[in-house]
Amino acid sequence: MRKENNLGTDSMWGLVVRLAIPAMFAQFINVLYSIVDRIFIGNIPEIGATALAGVGICGPIVTLITSFSIWIGIGGSPLMSIKMGENNYKEAERILANCFLMMIGMAVLITAIVLIWKKPLLMLFGASEMTFPYANTYMTIYAAGSIFAILSMGMNTFIICQGYSKIAMMSVVIGAICNIILDPIFIFAMDMGVAGAAVATVIAQIVSCGFVLLFLFSGRPPVRITFGGYQRTLMFRILLTGFSPFIIVALDSGLIIAMNMVLQHYGGPGYGDQLVTCHTIAQSFFLMVTLPMGGMTGATQPILGFNYGACQLERVRSGQQKTGILCLIFTAVMLLVAHLFSQYFVRLFTNDPFYMDLSVKAIKIMTLMILPLAIQYTIVDGFTGLSAVRYAISLSLFRKALYFGAMIVFPLLWGIENVFFAEPFVDLVSFSVSAFVYWKCMGAILQRRKEQVVAQLS
Repeated sequence: MRKENNLGTDSMWGLVVRLAIPAMFAQFINVLYSIVDRIFIGNIPEIGATALAGVGICGPIVTLITSFSIWIGIGGSPLMSIKMGENNYKEAERILANCFLMMIGMAVLITAIVLIWKKPLLMLFGASEMTFPYANTYMTIYAAGSIFAILSMGMNTFIICQGYSKIAMMSVVIGAICNIILDPIFIFAMDMGVAGAAVATVIAQIVSCGFVLLFLFSGRPPVRITFGGYQRTLMFRILLTGFSPFIIVALDSGLIIAMNMVLQHYGGPGYGDQLVTCHTIAQSFFLMVTLPMGGMTGATQPILGFNYGACQLERVRSGQQKTGILCLIFTAVMLLVAHLFSQYFVRLFTNDPFYMDLSVKAIKIMTLMILPLAIQYTIVDGFTGLSAVRYAISLSLFRKALYFGAMIVFPLLWGIENVFFAEPFVDLVSFSVSAFVYWKCMGAILQRRKEQVVAQLS
């Protein structure tokens, strides 16, 4: 069957654009899963603001759940791309089989943990007595269907790494359209409120999951889902390779949770809930920056991995360079949107003057340094695509630790409403460190690969 893209011979600009742009739109649409829910919930009469704060508490936990699919998906897809670059399709198929089994096991385990511990988790992570009922309702329904979210997102990476970027995008688009259609039906027409939003999301994820699995079980892709060939050492390598992107997303969720806890602590009763609501709105916008950008850098990892496996090292450098340029263009556009049109975005959630003013301020502050953030994403995900795990993990952990420290210190020095300045501060510092590590280490990584191939041929 004809592939959409040839990762080893197509022009690099064409490849990067054809893989990155659909992935960007797919992740942009994917953000709608949470944003559309929040928009409709925020407009529920009388309880909208409080319910929105409750669902905002669930947001990072939902992201944390799906991060486990990223752990396995992005852990396995670069390894699979490298084997495809070596023309070893039998080993690529074995990698996919191991990832599929791991993802099912991980989904069952995570679902059980969340359902058992959801009440203490929600209270610990920033829910109040007023917001807990809404958070509990949403989390219970979402967790029960989380296996579909994990499988659809995780297995989609194996569609992208085989060059079928449009198919991967379509799987996300189908789910998002279902969610947008079903939300008002369940929330308002059937008067289910927050429960309706959760049910609509789970149904949409079932549809996406079915689409992804039907494609990967079909005869169309060169590497299909099969059964057998399971190996513990391979599973460990997959987990090790995917640990960096998993840590990025998981710790991002943890830091959002920590931010909600900080806002509740310093804001106190009542005002703390208001601050959490504003942070939920601002974070919804920030996800429109980070998730599509992560989609771009993640989608181009197969290009890097394939050409690294084929020892076409100049194409590896070229792929990273062009990915960085695309990310800079995207973040420049989003920076303008944040500073010129954020008030219109906030109005989708609320017309209350207090919530509007503080949410717009938070959006403008948090996006101040997204241009340097674009380069940091390109560098870290580039290391992951080459299976250079220790560099990616170190840079990820450094950024998260720095953000956690800034989140604690900034409110003490300048007041709780200025805690949002922690984001641009960390973006600038982590960019500088990542650029230095890339400059010092990338040449050596590529040189080692060249020496490996020469040794194998001699």
